[in-house]
Amino acid sequence: MNALRFDGGLKLDRDAKIPRREGEALVKVISAGICNTDLEIIKGYAGFRGILGHEFVGRVVESPDSQLVGRRVVGEINVGCGACKQCLEGDSRHCASRSVLGIKDRDGAFAEFLSLPVRNLFEVPDSISDETAVFIEPLAAALNIPDQVSLNSETKVAIVGDGKLAQLIALVAQQTDCELTVVGKHKEKLKLALDHGAKRVLLDSHALEPELQSRFDVVIEASGSSSGLSRALKLTRPMGTVVLKSTHNDLTTLDTSQIVVNELTVAGSRCGRFQPALDLLIRKGLDLSYLVSLRLPLEEGVLAFTRMSEPGTMKVILSMI
Repeated sequence: MNALRFDGGLKLDRDAKIPRREGEALVKVISAGICNTDLEIIKGYAGFRGILGHEFVGRVVESPDSQLVGRRVVGEINVGCGACKQCLEGDSRHCASRSVLGIKDRDGAFAEFLSLPVRNLFEVPDSISDETAVFIEPLAAALNIPDQVSLNSETKVAIVGDGKLAQLIALVAQQTDCELTVVGKHKEKLKLALDHGAKRVLLDSHALEPELQSRFDVVIEASGSSSGLSRALKLTRPMGTVVLKSTHNDLTTLDTSQIVVNELTVAGSRCGRFQPALDLLIRKGLDLSYLVSLRLPLEEGVLAFTRMSEPGTMKVILSMI
């Protein structure tokens, strides 16, 4: 099969082995999205080598559960050992022995086929398009935030960043009716946020104004940049909360005195559950195709990564059919 492989360099592998794993389902990938984590992996983040990609929609072609064959699915990306405390409680996201699709010890979705356990797969209803289904993984990650931090109509929230994940977080935050401000570098992206959830948007340079410092109850750092955390800390009120969503290869230099003096809570936030993301898309009838900048075939995957790195680009979708 064809696959986009990273082995210190990114290349199209036209002779990749179809990943059949005992006891797992084989999924023919329809479309997959490139995200910031993928860009960071090719810079060295996570030390991963293999087939990249973890945001996908596909169709099951082989499965231990025959009722799944032919069904269109998405898949949670963490595959646990099945025996530890976390796995036995039904949450493999922090299993110490987990593999992670396209990120850790498991080939990913930038290929014609991928393999995942049946328990990781979720059927996608016909009302959700392929392009919107590709966003279920990052939408689930966005929905993890209100599971960790209380947001309501009285909460002043700022999102630092205006990219794909920040846009999805804004959509999720809108559901809580919080007072939401999005801070970013790109006027076009900020307009998207204003049209789809934010009550106020600010260019990065304006966020340095004194009246905005220490103003927000909750600040969500989703810039994808090592400088984002410093900005987030300055915007957070004393005894407020900073939520970190960015993963990147760069080291972050930080004056931690702000955390101590202002008694801030700093929370990491990673993967979320897929079922709430599916439920939200169905309930609201959301179409997320407005977040797609470019669609390219898998064979042009290297070019897709180049285009994805360009300023102003949102989601780039790879098509496998």
